[in-house]
Amino acid sequence: MKNSSKTLILLFLILICEIANAQVQMSFNFDTPYGNNKAVGKYVKINGTRIYYEEYGNGEPLLLIHRNGTSIKSMGYQIDYFKTKCRVIIADNRGHGKSELVTDSLTYTQIAEDWDELVNHLKLDSISIIGWSDGGIIALKMGIRGKSKIKKIVAMGANLRPDSTAVHFWAINNVSEVKKNVSSKIREQDTTQNWKLQKQLLGLLGNQPNIPTKDLSKINAKVLIIAGDEDIIRCEHSLEMYENIAKAQLCIMPGETHFTPASNPVLFNEIASRFLSETFKRPYSDWTKWKK
Repeated sequence: MKNSSKTLILLFLILICEIANAQVQMSFNFDTPYGNNKAVGKYVKINGTRIYYEEYGNGEPLLLIHRNGTSIKSMGYQIDYFKTKCRVIIADNRGHGKSELVTDSLTYTQIAEDWDELVNHLKLDSISIIGWSDGGIIALKMGIRGKSKIKKIVAMGANLRPDSTAVHFWAINNVSEVKKNVSSKIREQDTTQNWKLQKQLLGLLGNQPNIPTKDLSKINAKVLIIAGDEDIIRCEHSLEMYENIAKAQLCIMPGETHFTPASNPVLFNEIASRFLSETFKRPYSDWTKWKK
């Protein structure tokens, strides 16, 4: 039983932590101590909790929102690249990194509210967002909420729902297995890890989000839906999101995975930068509608 538990925990860590699998090589060694930078790191009290954030560079504000189970450091390649072009703002999401949890039922809605409040705290007139995985979901929810003025969103590996129409079955099954193990650890009152936090993080992955497709029509920002062709998210689901956002573009990266922002940051950053810097276009191939 003990070996089984260790195996399940390992699978979970593989799914959401720093190294995805043997085929996806990621390194998180940077000259700047992102996520633990005493020179720029700050705390702010938002919605009843302390949120830790860092800022880099100058120019138009760009929010970077990380994925489940990680922290600011996981988007170090994006900070490195975009801090020379923008005012980069990145925070540890509630319950991640140095930010407090202060809830017993973590939701994407709560995290989106936290980000909207951070935008308000920093008095940002308008923003763009790059969100990876959970970060992409949060960015879309912010666009739907309409509390912050958002120019552009890059949503990498995001989904609207947690079922097999959106997410590959192997990921769903793995999360379900690990949830059972975590619940068992809580019942046993095991203290080797913060199992209650793990339960809430798994709740995000396994039970959320639940965004109606029709709500995407509320997004006024220009959106790039981007994913790897071997992503955790089904390609047809990325297409579904693209087709239901009026001002959207779609990019399925060939030979790439859910982890491309760290495993192939050169490719990802160039695609995201092009979308953010160029005038938005959504051309079509229907020559019968072309004006002569």
